Amino acid sequence: MTFSPEFEQRFTEMLTHYPSKRSVLVPTLLYAQDEVGYLSDEAITEIAQRLQLTELDVRNVISYYSMLTTKPRGKYNVQVCTNIACILRGADDLWEHCQKKFGLRHKQTTPDGQFSIEEVECIGACSWAPAMQVNYDFHENLTKDKFDTILDGYKKKA
Repeated sequence: MTFSPEFEQRFTEMLTHYPSKRSVLVPTLLYAQDEVGYLSDEAITEIAQRLQLTELDVRNVISYYSMLTTKPRGKYNVQVCTNIACILRGADDLWEHCQKKFGLRHKQTTPDGQFSIEEVECIGACSWAPAMQVNYDFHENLTKDKFDTILDGYKKKA
């Protein structure tokens, strides 16, 4: 697997900031996923070799973090938090609204490949519940109207 020069530069730099190669695993996986769109078998093999880990070690980490995936996602991955703080402020209705808006269920992608939706346990925005994350952008204090306005903005970008 060949990564871009930008990936290689980031990877090389990260190695100088951490005490061991294993410590750069999560950021390396995120950079690889951003570049490829998901963590392919080839990317996992390459990263495991670079960090002197087994592929199982790498896959175990991938399975732990909801932001990492081994399957392609849409250009915009919409993650709606349904942890207790968000549920108490209406996240269950928001998640239902999201599914209806896109005609999708958990971890499904629109036919045009633009949007994926996902119910997640927590995105760490409890004080601003209900919340969602679209790729790396956080959106808090959501209502159905605010949700629609935000997603319409992403649709225009697509």
